[in-house]
Amino acid sequence: MNISLTGRQLELTDTIKAHMNASIETLSKFNMDIISVNVVASTQSKKGKDHSVVEFVINLAHKNSIIIKQNDDDLYAAIDLATARAQKAMRRMHHKDTDYNKSGLNEDKHEVVDVKEATEALEDEIIPVALALYKPREVEDVLQDMKESQKLFEIFIDNEGKTRVLHKRNDGKFGLY
Repeated sequence: MNISLTGRQLELTDTIKAHMNASIETLSKFNMDIISVNVVASTQSKKGKDHSVVEFVINLAHKNSIIIKQNDDDLYAAIDLATARAQKAMRRMHHKDTDYNKSGLNEDKHEVVDVKEATEALEDEIIPVALALYKPREVEDVLQDMKESQKLFEIFIDNEGKTRVLHKRNDGKFGLY
């Protein structure tokens, strides 16, 4: 990137040049091919008052140039405002170039099919359980099994054909639904 700093009716001191270079370096974060940046700083008198005028000309590869002209009473403020406007313009161009919704319909259809296949592959396989486990049982037998194991609850069918739940309570006793 070529940088050209020019002062008209104004002497560019080292601090002004350093401020301009630091401002120009912030433009490189947009990853655009910047060929050159020309900065012209000048002073103008209108109605007896002096203003500082900063003009940025940013030449980009394969795109239109960005030209920004900013007036302010303070030269540093004019540089900062012009830099902010240049960043905004470059951000817009960057978002136009890297539009996140540019994928075609066919690509989207393939992605949907891939997602469906992946979800089908991840679905749980249902394994039928033998009905022998659901034979009617006595509450005392289920209670004995729970005391011997670390289970917190057991669902079973009692001798009357009702579905029951035997669970271990927080106080160590057992409850029956």
